[in-house]
Amino acid sequence: MPADRGGVGRYVDGLVEALDGAGAPLAVVCQRADAERYGRLAPGARVVPAPAPVAHRPARLAWEQTGLPLVARQVEAQVVHSPHYTLPLRCSQPVVVTLHDATFFTDPEMHTAVKGTFFRSATRTALRRAARTLAPSRATRDELVRLLGADASTIDVAHHGVDHTAFHVPEPAERERVQARLGLAGQPYVAFLSTLEPRKNVPGLVRGWVRACEGREDPPVLVLAGGAGWDDTIDAAVAEVPPHLRVLRPGYLRLSDLPGYLGGALLVAYPSFGEGFGLPVVEAMACGAPVLTTRRLAIPEVGGDAVAYVEPDAASIAEGLGALLDDPARRAQLAEAGRARAEGFTWAACAERHLETYARAVAG
Repeated sequence: MPADRGGVGRYVDGLVEALDGAGAPLAVVCQRADAERYGRLAPGARVVPAPAPVAHRPARLAWEQTGLPLVARQVEAQVVHSPHYTLPLRCSQPVVVTLHDATFFTDPEMHTAVKGTFFRSATRTALRRAARTLAPSRATRDELVRLLGADASTIDVAHHGVDHTAFHVPEPAERERVQARLGLAGQPYVAFLSTLEPRKNVPGLVRGWVRACEGREDPPVLVLAGGAGWDDTIDAAVAEVPPHLRVLRPGYLRLSDLPGYLGGALLVAYPSFGEGFGLPVVEAMACGAPVLTTRRLAIPEVGGDAVAYVEPDAASIAEGLGALLDDPARRAQLAEAGRARAEGFTWAACAERHLETYARAVAG
């Protein structure tokens, strides 16, 4: 798993901890660098470090086909769960695969050519060869059925959860610490948090924020937090920002800083072109942040009536941002509604859905 523990990393961490907490007999096969971490997260599990070369993707994919089936037999597994698209093709046990979204098919231009080709192939193979597949939302399941003719009866939906210890309404000291670290010195700001890749629509957010700030005496800073992806249009959008406005790009933030960062913002803006689930949305909600996002794919399934929606074009983003910046009462109402809705997304419930899927896979 990557050191930054992004969306897939948080899914695996949350699921493993919850499965162990439910008392499920569990063996976790992981990279050597993650063995200690999973030992802490799941003290009742058997942690099996894979050979060191699997830290590199080609070796990992090869070992998944040869070494993982051997490990599964050694630990006497009843079912094998591959949590990210790919699966061992020759395995004695039934295999369950998680397919996180269908945007490799709906929005191929949002991914690199190599990545898109690989994951389209992996998705088709998983739907054809896995005993069952898991999707994090009904929207993703429905897209797989619509686009690929998948059998809906073999796809189970398990919403992701939120670590409500890590993501919580921050104390004033938490907000102040993060703002000081970012050099905000108490300035109001609009927050974004995700990998800076085309699907997240960062240029549209930048241009919409610029329009929303026109004529404001105290315009909020725009903070674009998250790792650099491959969107080379972001620099051009930032270069267009007038000199009196301020954009911060702090890169990755520590997990411990995220409640203060998200919960301390005027609002969190996440105008994505589409999500298989939308973990950044529900995590921001859990931190008590009012959220502005889009009605694309799974996001309404997560946000419900507890977030504000816009279209992903800059004009609509500007209108939505401006309306929320001018309406503190609406922001407060969204913050409270979002926090309450986020309580319904737990890793315990996610683990329960996974255990049901494992049982179905074993039963055939």
